[in-house]
Amino acid sequence: MALPTRRPPREQPVARVGRAPLSEGRERSGPAERKSLAVRSATITVMIRAAFAAAKTLKRDFGEVEQLQISEKGPGDFVSRADIMAERTLRKELERTRPDYGFLGEEGGETKGDGRNRWIVDPLDGTTNFLHGVPHFAISLALEREGEVIAGVIYQPISDELFWAEKGNGAYIDTPNARSRRLRVSGRKEPARALIGTGIPHLGKGDHASYHAKLAAVTERTAGVRRWGAAALDLAFVAAGRYDAFFEFGLAPWDVAAGVLMVKEAGGVICDIQGQPYELGGKSLLASNFGLKDPMIEILSKA
Repeated sequence: MALPTRRPPREQPVARVGRAPLSEGRERSGPAERKSLAVRSATITVMIRAAFAAAKTLKRDFGEVEQLQISEKGPGDFVSRADIMAERTLRKELERTRPDYGFLGEEGGETKGDGRNRWIVDPLDGTTNFLHGVPHFAISLALEREGEVIAGVIYQPISDELFWAEKGNGAYIDTPNARSRRLRVSGRKEPARALIGTGIPHLGKGDHASYHAKLAAVTERTAGVRRWGAAALDLAFVAAGRYDAFFEFGLAPWDVAAGVLMVKEAGGVICDIQGQPYELGGKSLLASNFGLKDPMIEILSKA
């Protein structure tokens, strides 16, 4: 009687030296290991690498918020050691591969470059959330070429969600469980079904009475309003169809440069609250799908 043939033992994946083995079906987060299903340019790869490098310090500091050195740039406007260190990391990483590009950062100001290319950087969008232990903040990077934003990256270190876009090539999201899903704005056209994002002016900023009148008009006509305190993520949420529209006043270029491109590449529209073209640093910003653009302008302009 012939003995049954024994199958050879299944080979186990060999872990590389210095790295823990990966569980099956899961990729390690990081610019070198997280492979995209969409084609990324060299520029986007550089930007993502820089964002991940800065995120390491932010995640560490987020666990030690009470130990951070904090100062005020103005009433209700804070800056911490985490903001400053993250911006230094971003600048170092970006200059390493693109040394001739200009740089505009929220904390360090502007450095002139070749006159054609400029990085626009917010190292920590949502500083107040960060300092209060609220896990909703992001790194925002944009590349402006000859006055037009052509690439954007928004990375949320805590949720590990990576939003990115390139002019003419679409907008995408990478998460630990899903790679390179293309972003599309929502299709809702009726304000009564729409979820709206906004930014409420804090101490020392904005015309509070005027804003509250507009907010009241929006809440009366829509399904709900959310204020999460990070404009870059608000715009990414519009691009992803999580919000149907977003409006805010007095945003700086570094707050919105990446997000504005993301909304456009996801099929959305960007303008001011009167429906006029929006320029970085403009007084007001409205982001939405095309179906809600006119209803939102009507609501906001009449308040």
